[in-house]
Amino acid sequence: MPALPAHPAHDELRRRWEAAVTAARATDGGPPVPEGAPDPARYADDLLARWAEPQRRYHTTDHLVAVLDRVDELERYADDPALVRLAAWFHDAVYLPDRSTNEERSARLAERALPELGVGRAGTAEVARLVRLTLTHDPADDDRNGAALCDADLAVLAAGPEAYAAYAAAVREEYGFVPDDDFRAGRSAVLRQLLGLPRLFRTPHGAREWEERARQNLATELELLTAGG
Repeated sequence: MPALPAHPAHDELRRRWEAAVTAARATDGGPPVPEGAPDPARYADDLLARWAEPQRRYHTTDHLVAVLDRVDELERYADDPALVRLAAWFHDAVYLPDRSTNEERSARLAERALPELGVGRAGTAEVARLVRLTLTHDPADDDRNGAALCDADLAVLAAGPEAYAAYAAAVREEYGFVPDDDFRAGRSAVLRQLLGLPRLFRTPHGAREWEERARQNLATELELLTAGG
């Protein structure tokens, strides 16, 4: 099979990855990077290949770029922005829509890769914790790193009407193997769970800029799903 063409942002993403790795190495005094250590760019290429897998429709490289951009927007709220950025890279690195273990497997991938790149034990553990947190998107009130990552990941919920419709359609495509009635029931349950949360966004910026619009989008999608049942 011929290789897929590189994403237009591929080179810039490699640069952003290497910058995040370099910054993360210093967060907890990680061990010196040994001579002959793997080139971080190789790991970026591996991750980007994962994000470009054919089963993905929403959880694609475009989603990675969007989350990284939102992390940049929210970095002032995080205690360790470099670790939050690495968690963004890994949070859907393993993604099979018919599996419930994606977050756990993605976290384990981070736990294997980051020590090889010279990220210390505490930094690696924090990245893995953040990746696992994206299963629930429910950070503790004092979890500044978790709030930044979860808000960045959920920011799509506050997109404009056309972009939100495209997001919802891409999610449906990822679950194309699920019959319509079952998908409507499952997706409706997810939307009701989100709408039932006291707040979707935990950072001040997210609460101020995204909360109201996200709730409107979720309610509209739920109404459409219910009407189509």
